[in-house]
Amino acid sequence: MKRKPISEINAGSMADIAFLLLIFFLVTTTLDVDQGIFSRIAQENPNPLDTHKRNVFDISINRNNEILVGDTEITVDELSQLAQDFIDNGAGKDATGNSCDWCKGKKLSTSSDHPTKAIITIEADREASYETYVSVLDKVHLAYNTLRNRLSMQLYNKSFTALETAYKKTHSNSTFEKIELIKSKYPLLIGNIELESTMAKK
Repeated sequence: MKRKPISEINAGSMADIAFLLLIFFLVTTTLDVDQGIFSRIAQENPNPLDTHKRNVFDISINRNNEILVGDTEITVDELSQLAQDFIDNGAGKDATGNSCDWCKGKKLSTSSDHPTKAIITIEADREASYETYVSVLDKVHLAYNTLRNRLSMQLYNKSFTALETAYKKTHSNSTFEKIELIKSKYPLLIGNIELESTMAKK
């Protein structure tokens, strides 16, 4: 009895299909890369900064995730108000000799002279948690946003946040000028801190 010849399967096109699938997955797949957070002194203030000790607000996070301002331990919830008090102290003058007539601080001689001189630094121990650092950074930004919103309401009867939202929609030059004015009065000055890639994620 004569056997039927077994027909060969043409696998030539399979290689092409596999190659196309490989390209598809390479193009569409995204990789999550933890790059950390980097903070630097913002280039919003063209004037030389007075780095006298009273103009620097030192925040440190130790290996136990305890937050210290100077030598005093505080909670993360206290940080925003302390930062506001420091930035808005207004005890002296800026680099051009002008006083802060919009500041509402206590004008303490032991605190910052002017918002344009008030520098906030954050130092984290390598074994401190990433989450604690982010919480501290959020509170510092909250302090700046609160002060900017307050001044914007006084000048324009509209919050700084609302101005930024409006500018994103309209790109109005007048709105942009208002935003820049507020930022110049409360420039974001955060010390240059780089998180180590080995920081523990607890």
